[in-house]
Amino acid sequence: MARRNTTGKSQTGRLRIVAGNWRSRLLDIADVPGLRPTSERIRETLFNWLAPEIHGKRCLDLFAGTGGLGLEALSRGAGSAVFVERSARAVHQLKANIEVLEAAQATVQHTDANEFLGRARAQCFDIVFLDPPFADDVLADLCRLIHEKDILADGGLVYLEQDRAKESVALPDDWHVLKDKTAGNVRYMLVQQERRQERNK
Repeated sequence: MARRNTTGKSQTGRLRIVAGNWRSRLLDIADVPGLRPTSERIRETLFNWLAPEIHGKRCLDLFAGTGGLGLEALSRGAGSAVFVERSARAVHQLKANIEVLEAAQATVQHTDANEFLGRARAQCFDIVFLDPPFADDVLADLCRLIHEKDILADGGLVYLEQDRAKESVALPDDWHVLKDKTAGNVRYMLVQQERRQERNK
């Protein structure tokens, strides 16, 4: 996924897929103010965490930006990925990159994350990537909405990124932190929704 930087300046460049079928492929990044991909270091750690879980999984990249997280997931064997992005320019570049990769299992939604979740119907995802711009401070509300809309599969996983200087995100009661790390000014974690059989005990 891509994150807004704190300077507000545009950062053009290339996105490199770290591993999988598209390993080392370089993709263009849209010239959108503040748009930059999640670092390779963080992506590598995240997908090491997800390695036993990623194959065939249905993914949602909710603040897609460059599409770095969703494309990395597809490269490593995810079954499908829905990319949600509100910037028209970022959407145009993301669609172009998906075409270059011939990623038939990718779907792009040009809309706001809240709007997408608000109209989510009969959709179920195994993994949700949740990396909004740090300044927006919306993680807690989005976690609550994801929980309320019941779009996570049983035992589904959610990846969260936030400014490490901020307090930990308030998670739904049946979400539990599996992994929690920091890198530079970024805190990132992997959480899991409790399986239904555990909730019903």
